[in-house]
Amino acid sequence: MDRYDNGSDTASAGADGRLVGASADGEDQAVEAALRPKSLDEFVGQERVREQLDLVLKAALARGATADHVLLSGAPGLGKTTLSMIIAAEMGAPIRITSGPAIQHAGDLAAILSSLQEGEVLFLDEIHRMSRPAEEMLYMAMEDFRVDVIVGKGPGATAIPLELPPFTLVGATTRAGLLPPPLRDRFGFTAHMEFYGPPELERVIHRSAGLLDLVIDAEGAAEIAGRSRGTPRIANRLLRRVRDYAQVKADGRITRDIAAAALRVYEVDGRGLDRLDRAVLQALLKLFGGGPVGLSTLAVAVGEERETVEEVAEPFLVREGLLARTPRGRVATPAAWAHLGLVPPQQGLGPGGQQGLFGT
Repeated sequence: MDRYDNGSDTASAGADGRLVGASADGEDQAVEAALRPKSLDEFVGQERVREQLDLVLKAALARGATADHVLLSGAPGLGKTTLSMIIAAEMGAPIRITSGPAIQHAGDLAAILSSLQEGEVLFLDEIHRMSRPAEEMLYMAMEDFRVDVIVGKGPGATAIPLELPPFTLVGATTRAGLLPPPLRDRFGFTAHMEFYGPPELERVIHRSAGLLDLVIDAEGAAEIAGRSRGTPRIANRLLRRVRDYAQVKADGRITRDIAAAALRVYEVDGRGLDRLDRAVLQALLKLFGGGPVGLSTLAVAVGEERETVEEVAEPFLVREGLLARTPRGRVATPAAWAHLGLVPPQQGLGPGGQQGLFGT
């Protein structure tokens, strides 16, 4: 699930195998519901989105109509699934949850749509991964609340129109740019979920600690928030790991020192970088003098697949301003040298203090 996750000691990492990974595995999804806010008032952060969505929902209730279709975009772990459930709760409607990869044929979508109740909320996660035939059927369903079911094949095929009750589609995507314009235009309200700032994450951590019956002081929450990559899901996962450490190594109370010691054990540093992130930076700085270096060469130096470095490690490093992607290859920034406590080479520097392509 999207907003909060929980898990056992054996599920200490996300679906991508990293403690600071934003995706959630099955066990995370099964137990995170206890920490999920049930209303917009309880939802922490995303003030602009909450205010806009509150107006949309209250206006629909005042009209006695179903809410407009809603598209939520943003990185994993920021609250898209939770907001979909809040939309259903605020409208007093049931919710049906499915995902784009699960709908590979138009018939799959037709079966779901035909079973919806009036006013029901259909949450379609990773909507950009839906098959093209189902996507085209969704156009008509969203706009006219009708689908054409094809019966038979070839010249004898017949399209049977099927009327649908009014419903609200909530689509969620991590890659809004992959949505075709005809689909994107049919959403009445579109919201982009932003990464959280440290104060917002501290509020998330305090709220979760209260629900988990944990004792945590302000400095302990700030320490965890600073390493959470701006993502509530990661903040809650780190909170659980710090809880384990505090229960075993201390008296159960989470302070700044306890949080820092616990996250050192789990190899999450002060900026939220884990082993893979630091390995990429160390290879770039120590082996290649800060770059530029090709992605494949960097991946070999780290001992990981090219896709792992590009899709798992690089996005956060780029967002943190520690690494830059250039036409000539990957280049470390001055912040990367400072973070690892290394001194950049003084000879052969090009514009901006970076090493030239040929070291001259």
